[in-house]
Amino acid sequence: MTAEHSPLVSALRELRARTGLSLAALAARTTYSKSSWERYLSGKSLPSRQAVREMCRVADEPDGRLLALWEIAESERSGRAAVSAPAAAEPPPEVRARRSRMLRSVVVLASVYTVLAGGAAAALYVLSARDAPDGEPLAAAAPYSVSPRCLGATCEGRDPMRLICGVGPETLTAHRTATGARIELRHSATCGASWARTWGTRIGDRLEVTAGGPAHDVRVRNRDDTETYVYTAMTETPRGSSVRACFHPANPAAPRECVEARVP
Repeated sequence: MTAEHSPLVSALRELRARTGLSLAALAARTTYSKSSWERYLSGKSLPSRQAVREMCRVADEPDGRLLALWEIAESERSGRAAVSAPAAAEPPPEVRARRSRMLRSVVVLASVYTVLAGGAAAALYVLSARDAPDGEPLAAAAPYSVSPRCLGATCEGRDPMRLICGVGPETLTAHRTATGARIELRHSATCGASWARTWGTRIGDRLEVTAGGPAHDVRVRNRDDTETYVYTAMTETPRGSSVRACFHPANPAAPRECVEARVP
């Protein structure tokens, strides 16, 4: 796989598409120049860890997923990924912990990259259209696409990322809880289904989504979950229906908080 079509580059392009910013506008909102962002988004050079953080900040995206992709890209670029430690040498605790966290991230990244690969062409089309007045064409889109794998009732209780419903979803509503956690209700018109996601959480927090039928929930299980976002399974939501998400804090004394939205 070329650097241009790496998971990290695809993810950065998707975030930039969401912001709708030109390269010049992106440079104005970060500490990196227009030419730097052109190199990062075209895959010509690896962005710094801080550049990835700043892109996530501008796009209002939790940075856990992108930083995990950056760790993988940086390891591959530096050659560290191809170096094996001597059999008799035990890595220090901090290295073992880092490897363990990266391995746990792979489960999520595998499904995320499937989505990114399918969404790269659409995201780049949006980018090119929005950037045309500035004369900043981007590199060609990924040469393939993936279609959603469920519709309506067949999406019920299933993973939105694995079923490719997470490409270009609409945020129906967003809310910040009293504990500081962020929750969003997401909807895929293509799949006719909705789900909820949360970040800025604490271990033990739980998020639930329902549209009048079965309820689906997800629990924040460990520190890795608190450093990125977690999401529920999908629930069928045809046009005009209502969907509701409820956040249950880990602290039993804290009240639950719910948000509701209508599917357009």
